[in-house]
Amino acid sequence: MKQTAITQRLTGLGSAKWDIHVRARSLAAEGRDIIELTIGEPDVPTPPELIEATAEAMRRGRTTYSSGRGEADLRAALAERYSGRTGRAIGADQVLCFPGTQTALFAVMMGVAETHDEVLVGDPMYATYEGVIRATGAGMVPVPLQPENGFRIRAADIAERITPRTRALLLTTPHNPTGAVLTDEDLIDIGRLAREHDFWIISDEVYEELVFDGIRFRSPLHHADFADRVITVSSISKSHAAPGFRSGWCIAPAAFIDALLPLSESMLFGNQPFIADMTAKALRQGSPVAPGMRRRYAARAARLEAWFGPDSALTVHRPDAGMFAMIDVSATGMTGREYAIDLLTRQGVAVMPGCSFGTTLGGWVRVALTVEDSRFDVACQRIHAHVAGLLSEPA
Repeated sequence: MKQTAITQRLTGLGSAKWDIHVRARSLAAEGRDIIELTIGEPDVPTPPELIEATAEAMRRGRTTYSSGRGEADLRAALAERYSGRTGRAIGADQVLCFPGTQTALFAVMMGVAETHDEVLVGDPMYATYEGVIRATGAGMVPVPLQPENGFRIRAADIAERITPRTRALLLTTPHNPTGAVLTDEDLIDIGRLAREHDFWIISDEVYEELVFDGIRFRSPLHHADFADRVITVSSISKSHAAPGFRSGWCIAPAAFIDALLPLSESMLFGNQPFIADMTAKALRQGSPVAPGMRRRYAARAARLEAWFGPDSALTVHRPDAGMFAMIDVSATGMTGREYAIDLLTRQGVAVMPGCSFGTTLGGWVRVALTVEDSRFDVACQRIHAHVAGLLSEPA
């Protein structure tokens, strides 16, 4: 039977990128002792007060149809949050609610690009970005992120790839998979390009509350002189350890929100009122779990770096934020994918190959920092034993 062009454009861009994670789950189900360092699942449960707030809202009858824009109180809470963060008035008319950041990204990308357009994105990138770009029919233009620059995207590298077809730049700050955080100077230079060449800046900020001590988070939305071309997407999935609730949003100029609304309503027509009520409460009260996650993830990144010092064949890139650290495994002579398969097979440790996140990390793997300390230490021991074994083998 005939299939549409969009299904052809997305072939191989879904769960296929997570095949090593799936393989690890299968081995664990067979009884293997597998330490899973693949996905960004918070290491604490959703706070019980948020679960109770959701249940209480359902008991109050908040199970009816929702507004297509999002429930009024949640939109007000988001307007308060971003007004406080930017120092400018952000109105509820600049808010559109979605079930999770992923849905928000898909809708936003559909609203800014189409066939024959181009979207710039840093490489490496979160595994779904290529899919949300190619779904529109636009071409994805990777901008290599260099480890010597801390994996922060550079305006000079963006400028080299701008064409008359450029419609948007998709940013992540803090970045997944590398944990890089853009500076004000980075953003000002990027904003200047966006104004000069008339393209949107789409900023995925889902890791905003997981920035480590000593690092300052800044959003392109902070900069009034180009905020009219900024679209921010985020959710409570990471900040409040609530990924299963699928509660996200986008913040954008009111005219863009109005234009995007019919598309959003055609997809889903609002999210669940009882989840919206919980999210509004979560935003106003702040996250009770984010500070602990920040401390634990930073400490695990430091321990990982300590395991693999200057004499090791593995080089750890220490993140500034988020749930992951990157390891350069190229000195083993393996690609990141070959290394990840071998590590899983021999030592029962599952990591993500860098190739799942683009083309520039072929010799890297991504390690999740979300396993509790004792298991994380065992994983480090196994990785250490694995690389020692590789280097002792005859050439």
